[in-house]
Amino acid sequence: MSISRTIVTLAERRATVSTEDGVALAVREYGPRNADLTVVLLHGHCLRTESWTYVRDALLRRYGGARVVCYDHRGHGDSSTASRQTYNLEQLGYDLRVVVDAVAPTGPVVLVGHSMGGMAVLTYASQNPHEIGTRVVGVALIATAASGLADAGFGRLLRNPVVSVFQAAVRCAPGVMHHIKLMGCKVFAPIIRTAEFGDRKVSARVLTLANAMHNETPIVTMASFLSAFMVYDQTDALAVLSKIPTLVLCGSADLMTPPSHSVAMAAAVEYSDFVMVEGAGHSVILEQPSRVAEAIARLMTRAGGTGRGKDAHRALIA
Repeated sequence: MSISRTIVTLAERRATVSTEDGVALAVREYGPRNADLTVVLLHGHCLRTESWTYVRDALLRRYGGARVVCYDHRGHGDSSTASRQTYNLEQLGYDLRVVVDAVAPTGPVVLVGHSMGGMAVLTYASQNPHEIGTRVVGVALIATAASGLADAGFGRLLRNPVVSVFQAAVRCAPGVMHHIKLMGCKVFAPIIRTAEFGDRKVSARVLTLANAMHNETPIVTMASFLSAFMVYDQTDALAVLSKIPTLVLCGSADLMTPPSHSVAMAAAVEYSDFVMVEGAGHSVILEQPSRVAEAIARLMTRAGGTGRGKDAHRALIA
């Protein structure tokens, strides 16, 4: 494992973290290097760190003394591609461990995962139970699930035989299928919009960002992770989260991971903070970033973080 850094601006620092199998993960850091608390944000399937832009900015305003770390999963965003056999949630758990070791080798950490990112957090907790309550002092699971993805909402489509046909086609002709995907994203944009945002009106800026992130994700990445979702089950990992402050947040209109998933997770974690954002869909972090940042900041306070800067403290008093 190695890490090389390049300073881009005073506000953002970019880094590349190399995994043990040689995949370069693109990492971005914000806030002071010597912060008392590090928050790691994990994005969802076919997204990238930009999906956290609005939440990240709102969070830094609320908790200015904390350090916020975002990174692109393997095969996503600016991170390098990898063997399709490694596109699974177990590997994402290992990747998270590498990133945390590299960017926050000491000090308390709060892990925040949206959708597939939340699944990676739960997988990490299952792989490293000794870290929960010692190194990891807080966890947020946003618009995600611990199991049963194919049992509710749009997740039922994972059981459709056409998914297997699609994956086989991608394995045989990835270049052709990626070209078809780019055209298909335009044709099926209304379906994507419904899946992520429901039938509510959202800003053109949010829709443009969401569609761009979907279009840029390689077809092999998109297809390969579908198999992992079918067998995913980290229900047992929820018990260990009772050791630490835990936030479970979802949108009431989420069609991808319906609220029933979040209700079940919250019930399995003692003293969890359950937040349902009325009217929000699966992309709650884009639709209601202030509400999400507020809940995460509350989690950080519960976790005992002292990262609130002086300016933020004065703003709260005012």
